[in-house]
Amino acid sequence: MKSFFKSVLANIVAIFIIGVIFFVFFVFMIAMSAAMGDQKVNVKSDSILTLDYKTNIIDSPTEDQQGIFDFNNKNQNILVYDFVEAIQNAKNDVKIKGISIETDFISAGFTQLDAVRAALEDFKKSGKFVYAYGNMVSQPAYYLGSVADQYYLHPSGGIELKGMATEVIYWKSFAEKYGIGLEVIRHGKYKAAVEPYLRDDMSKENREQLSTLLSDIWSTVSTKIAASRKIEPAVFKTAVDSLYGIIPELSVQHKLADKLIQKSEYDQLLKQKLKVKKEKDLNRISVSKYIAANSDRKSSGKDGQVAVLYASGQIFNGEGYQNIYAKNFVEEIQKIADNDKIKAVVFRINSPGGSANASDEILFELQELKKKKPLVVSFGDYAASGGYYMAMAADKIYSEPNTITGSIGVFGMITYFKDLANRNGINSYDVTTNSNSNYYSIINGVSPSAVDMFTKSVEGTYKRFVYFVTQNRKKSFEQIDEVGGGRVWSGTRAKQIGLVDELGSLHDAVNFAAQKAKLKEYKVSAYPKKLTQFEQIFKDFEEDKISARYLRKKMGDEQYKIFEQVTNPKLQSGVMMGMPYTITLK
Repeated sequence: MKSFFKSVLANIVAIFIIGVIFFVFFVFMIAMSAAMGDQKVNVKSDSILTLDYKTNIIDSPTEDQQGIFDFNNKNQNILVYDFVEAIQNAKNDVKIKGISIETDFISAGFTQLDAVRAALEDFKKSGKFVYAYGNMVSQPAYYLGSVADQYYLHPSGGIELKGMATEVIYWKSFAEKYGIGLEVIRHGKYKAAVEPYLRDDMSKENREQLSTLLSDIWSTVSTKIAASRKIEPAVFKTAVDSLYGIIPELSVQHKLADKLIQKSEYDQLLKQKLKVKKEKDLNRISVSKYIAANSDRKSSGKDGQVAVLYASGQIFNGEGYQNIYAKNFVEEIQKIADNDKIKAVVFRINSPGGSANASDEILFELQELKKKKPLVVSFGDYAASGGYYMAMAADKIYSEPNTITGSIGVFGMITYFKDLANRNGINSYDVTTNSNSNYYSIINGVSPSAVDMFTKSVEGTYKRFVYFVTQNRKKSFEQIDEVGGGRVWSGTRAKQIGLVDELGSLHDAVNFAAQKAKLKEYKVSAYPKKLTQFEQIFKDFEEDKISARYLRKKMGDEQYKIFEQVTNPKLQSGVMMGMPYTITLK
């Protein structure tokens, strides 16, 4: 027995020592990685700024989180604001001779691509070249690459140019078949967030808003591509409808690409452009390295700071880092309000909404902030429902043309499993002290009295939503109600109906905020700050984060979002101000 305990103790000690060694090694590797990342990068003469497949364009620092399980991920996450700044710096940098776009797939949203594309158009005014090369090119990558002076395609490549579509999955019959109960309360005939759970087909209203939205966005995208490629709109429409981009020869024939060449031939072409000898290497520099090289060129900010407060993701109550958590954002807003160095604030919203209560908390703190400092709002891909609600504290609202916004409406959804339980021999009985002590049960659902009160809550929240919109937009309740009801709009359409003030980029919003605060030399600071690698380590070891990452990997992003909508209690807690769907440019 004594030897047994010795053996067990020895194994425990061995496991402990191995764990300590592993942890120390892990910390050492992270420290080395951080040290390497801080090394100064020098830009060589005759360099080409290169956008390749490793580049992800993100909207917020909270999206830039690579955990301990992501070491194999070599992609570089770059804030769209920093990306645009890099292109603007390159325009006047004598060491940068041109830009090469070499990506078949790019991780970025509509508005991020628009911002980078506009910066590339401006870069071309310097007389420097912008070339692009592709193999099997996705539609978003081509949208960006089409801005180039010359677009080269691999002889066996292709361009996925097909227009836009969205597909809505309906769950009503599925839920009924498997005994899943869904109690849905909503306001607004366009509040399509819950429509898939109420019916088996698309309503006329939902089809109308989707058709208008897709047409608005595709009109902007297709017009820009056709103009850059110097193709007549009718001819371009034929090329898209006929999927000519899939066949490389047809891509050239219909002016989607200029020439079919191998990648090595493209590299030689760049060398000829820069008069570099064949045997010598091109001086390429990635966008991330170029940003690092120019880190010391930022303004000293002697007049003060413009803070960009990023709100990206769904809106929740409580604490958290990724997404928008009310407690964290309230604290962040209060810190900014109390920081005398910050003279103006840009609130960057990239959110489809979420909790009505959390959205209201954040709106109140922003209203308090505006009493002290100019507050300008900039919309990203989404600023809908709760995302739009938070913007109602703004002095001025900027939206991108392709922003999806509006969705002025509210809903509530409660899931229960009475039929499923009964079919499998499970019954539930309760004992209560009051009429509605057990107003909700996961088995028996919601009591009629609770449904009545929830309905009144939804109606009250909608009226509160519209009230704040009327105050900010200087319109009547009837005017807002007419364009509300849960309907979503493109940024272009939102400007026409008065839901936003200007069509413009994040840079436009920052410039306006600085002017309003009478700043000439100012520094732009991002909030909330990115988590350090050490902070991220401990967050990655949380059980729910590990399980969520595993499920997302197995199910895929789209399926995981549907799964989360039904199972995540944070998405069912109280009245919601949420977008009906997300739309991706595929």
